[in-house]
Amino acid sequence: MRDLFDLPKDLPIPQDDGACHHLVGMSLPKVELSSTNDRLVNLTLEAQNPTILFFYPRTGEPSKPAPADWDLIPGARGCTPQSCGFRDIYCEFQKSGFKIYGISSQSTEYQKEFVIRNHIPFEILSDYHFVLVENLKLPTFKYDGMRLIKRLALILNKGKIEKVFYPVFPPNKNAETVLNWIKETK
Repeated sequence: MRDLFDLPKDLPIPQDDGACHHLVGMSLPKVELSSTNDRLVNLTLEAQNPTILFFYPRTGEPSKPAPADWDLIPGARGCTPQSCGFRDIYCEFQKSGFKIYGISSQSTEYQKEFVIRNHIPFEILSDYHFVLVENLKLPTFKYDGMRLIKRLALILNKGKIEKVFYPVFPPNKNAETVLNWIKETK
């Protein structure tokens, strides 16, 4: 079985399809999402302060191998390394005054197991019904009958989207890229 943290060297690189060009300057909609801390998170309120939302398609299960063709989808592989990248430098984001939330369309119960297993210090939010995705017109893709969110990251402040990172590649470097942007611009 493959290690969920190691990324194959030959992953296809996602291309910018323009699906996020409309986001910078948008206000966050009045949406509440379920959190792994058993609460609803009001993203309109959170976006008033420096906040990072990073989106990923789906995390794998340690006892099950990823589907054979998963690695062939540009940008699909790497949800665990992306999340753990934010975990590993979480204190740096806190020092910079930023909150972090991960978001996927997986259920909160599924996400809770992931948070515990990987010692994730921030909340993961479930957009199971694609409410935020639809309101912001975020890019998605279909796989094996599932609708999944494409990997991206948003920096929010004063109720608006200030910066978009899309496409994200490699996913294990997303947190570093976001932190470097913050340090360079703040």
